[in-house]
Amino acid sequence: MNRSRLTVTDHRATERAGLAISLPLNNGSRPDRKRGGHRFRTVLVLGIAVLLSACANGLSKETGPSDAFTPVDTAPTAQLPLEGYRIGPLDRISVNVYQVRDLTLEDVQVDAGGQVLLPLIGNVTAAGKTAPELSAEIADRLLGRYLQSPQVTVRVSEILSQRVTVDGSVMQPGVYPLIGPTTLIQAVSLAKGPDPRFANLSRVVVFRTLAGERTVAVFDLKLIRRGEAPDPEIRGNDVIVVDGSQLKGVWREVVSSLPGLAIFRPF
Repeated sequence: MNRSRLTVTDHRATERAGLAISLPLNNGSRPDRKRGGHRFRTVLVLGIAVLLSACANGLSKETGPSDAFTPVDTAPTAQLPLEGYRIGPLDRISVNVYQVRDLTLEDVQVDAGGQVLLPLIGNVTAAGKTAPELSAEIADRLLGRYLQSPQVTVRVSEILSQRVTVDGSVMQPGVYPLIGPTTLIQAVSLAKGPDPRFANLSRVVVFRTLAGERTVAVFDLKLIRRGEAPDPEIRGNDVIVVDGSQLKGVWREVVSSLPGLAIFRPF
């Protein structure tokens, strides 16, 4: 029995990552339904893993005209209003001690345990604190023993701990930092809103890892915007895909195959 292979590539993510997913097709014979279903599920899961990996490594920033969906005035960079942002593991910060160059650090990374190592005072817990709170703690530990009136300024230079990927039929796909509690509507707004030409707001998919297990839920953004369904909170490292006619390749297979349930279930 002859077989041919059809290569299906998501041009939005996998092409830029140099990846392709091959789905086997049977020619001239009736497929075994049980084995075929198992094969399709295996390929589908592998395709999802490849696509999510490509999204995590960054997406192209496609732009277009704005629509009725109110976008958040921001961009996928760290140059954001960070007054309420709580520092997390692996974030990068700068610590400036006024007129004390030896105690000033530029672009130091918080370790996986949420600690940062500073001259004289040693390890300081940075995770869970805002920049002003961390500034005050560092100044307090320097006061008296090392400096008479330390003036400390902490700045978050790069957010790596709390980010969300927004892909699919949106105006500006990308990886965005989460500044404080963020709902699904707000996360889609980070990408300048759904593309009015292609987006299917009835199917917005959120991929999330819970206790080491990949889960997925499908939400109806139309109902959420009308107040007829709750607006779920988005967590760091979530991947959001807005369905639409411009979805190609494996993303289309993935999104169209998922049940429309607004609860997170393993897959």
